[in-house]
Amino acid sequence: MRITGISTHVVGTPWRNLTYVQVHTDEGITGVGETRMLGHTDALLGYLREAEANHIAGSDPFAVEDLVRRMKYGDYGRAGEIVMSGIACVEMACWDIKGKALGVPVWQLLGGKVTDKVKAYANGWYTTERTPEAYHKAAQGVMERGYKALKIDPFGTGHFELDHKETLYAVSLIEAVRDAIGPDAELMLEMHGRFSPATAVRLANELAPFKPAWLEEPVPPENLKALEKVAAKVDIPVATGERIHDRIEFRELFESQAVDIIQPDVGHIGGIWETRKLAATAETHYMLVAPHNVGGSVLTAASLQVGFTSPNFKILEHFNDFADAEIKKVVKGAPQVVDGYFELSDAPGLGIELDTDAAAEFPQQQARFDLWAEGWEKRDPSGTGRK
Repeated sequence: MRITGISTHVVGTPWRNLTYVQVHTDEGITGVGETRMLGHTDALLGYLREAEANHIAGSDPFAVEDLVRRMKYGDYGRAGEIVMSGIACVEMACWDIKGKALGVPVWQLLGGKVTDKVKAYANGWYTTERTPEAYHKAAQGVMERGYKALKIDPFGTGHFELDHKETLYAVSLIEAVRDAIGPDAELMLEMHGRFSPATAVRLANELAPFKPAWLEEPVPPENLKALEKVAAKVDIPVATGERIHDRIEFRELFESQAVDIIQPDVGHIGGIWETRKLAATAETHYMLVAPHNVGGSVLTAASLQVGFTSPNFKILEHFNDFADAEIKKVVKGAPQVVDGYFELSDAPGLGIELDTDAAAEFPQQQARFDLWAEGWEKRDPSGTGRK
């Protein structure tokens, strides 16, 4: 079997463009992969056009390791976010092809299952007024859908510091959310790399009474010494990793022991097998894995293959029940959250199919998402500081 070519389909919403890549073969089997780029969708498409000619066309889709190696190193330049995301889309599709050809789910090819279900946590549920009352109601709605965990960044446009008034307001939002979800549900606290170490520590201490399940990206991701400073002073588990785009770059993070939960994005770090390798390394450091997942249903299905096969997999992020829920229709067999969990699927490959006709109903947009702009949490670019 050989790859004859690829086709790309961009599903657009005002705040995110999702790029789907179909990999076609000479035996008529097609696989699909997905990523979500932040403001670099056209750059990704351009890279994929060159990579198709240079590396992908004519390759054996079963030889996933070899294709990834050639795409990563065969252009000599150092692979970054765009290259690793392109690799991820093609890599996922190759696993999908292999599973379909052999008639087994991808998780079976990765060593078999260690669990029958993966816990989900909700994100994107707070696209409402930024008030305690509105957040309380929205959080109740999450629980009513069966979720047992959710995540929120309550810090507005905070950057390095957060003044006393805004701190009190953030605390009031988290207090409302905790009241709505009860004592047993997990509440993930997101900081989006906003703060200085001192501010992150102070806020973590202010919010500790509400029992956050983790403290995510408390400081910008470029400085591990700053992260170590935070980890040494808080009792809340620390999570990070979504903006690391190469498995090898996690080495210093592991060595520092400054993190308890790693959050690779399967769509940015080279795909399923790269993430599974990373999970195995994390296991040797007694760290959990909770992938970043702001994509659609293909990326969710790919992330679940890692989840079903990794003993140290904690939980998977899920946006698509709340933000842009209508885009789920572009994927047939899309994974669904039932009573707070994704259930194991025995369907071959990734267990899904891209509906290109449905995808065409959501053309690419000039999607923009600015976490530093007023009203960013509503995910409405027209109201988030666009000039």
